[in-house]
Amino acid sequence: MSTTLGAPRPDPAAYMLRAAASAAGRGYKQELMELLDVQPDETALDVGCGPGTDLPTLAERVGLSGTVIGVDRDPAMLSEARRRTSDVPVVQIREGDAHALPVEPGTVDRAKIDRVLMHVAEPASVLEQLQLVTRPGARIALAEPDWDTLVVDAEDLATSRTFTRYTTSEVVRHATIGRSLARLAEQTGFLVETVRATTPVFLDFQDADRTLGLGRNMQTAIQDGHIDEARGRRWFASLSEGTFFASFTLVTVICSH
Repeated sequence: MSTTLGAPRPDPAAYMLRAAASAAGRGYKQELMELLDVQPDETALDVGCGPGTDLPTLAERVGLSGTVIGVDRDPAMLSEARRRTSDVPVVQIREGDAHALPVEPGTVDRAKIDRVLMHVAEPASVLEQLQLVTRPGARIALAEPDWDTLVVDAEDLATSRTFTRYTTSEVVRHATIGRSLARLAEQTGFLVETVRATTPVFLDFQDADRTLGLGRNMQTAIQDGHIDEARGRRWFASLSEGTFFASFTLVTVICSH
């Protein structure tokens, strides 16, 4: 048996683009954009824009007289975002940290942050930054997964549960941020208008392995001593046999300044 479980760790930009293009990604992103309700001539901000996945859509909605600002701190992500939007003059790509946004206070009409708060050091501080840079009446869209709700069907239910607990406690910095979004937004001073939950479903084992990191995370769980190696390898091998099912909950919160 090979020493490495599952698919290799993907290139981050390629991973984000592929996830956005998946059926589950397209579904929640379309809903998020509709709820954000970006209008012509507005200034729209994408915090943690990554490779620029959503910047062209935002640009289309603000029109030729609007402005779209994409902020990220990863040079590789910024390079890809610039490449993807090089022919879209209303898009500005800025390097910066979500805890100290390179945006003038009170200048943003619409802002979004999508699957970023689970990675940052202080989610509440990032939301305070969003409050600082948005205008009164601005609309903000937040979307984050709740990894405590990750389920992977297997006959060995105990190992599936252990795998989810390991993902929540060791793999993702703020694994349950999804359930906390509305509360954190309200504590920041935003008015929470809409809370939605969607459940991305994976029926293809290879797709789930690439997207959810089933093999990679099992490998580290074994190495860290959380799961016995033989047990973990049996569990992973069983996932490719017969019908596959995995899912988790993704929470979207729409609020206003």
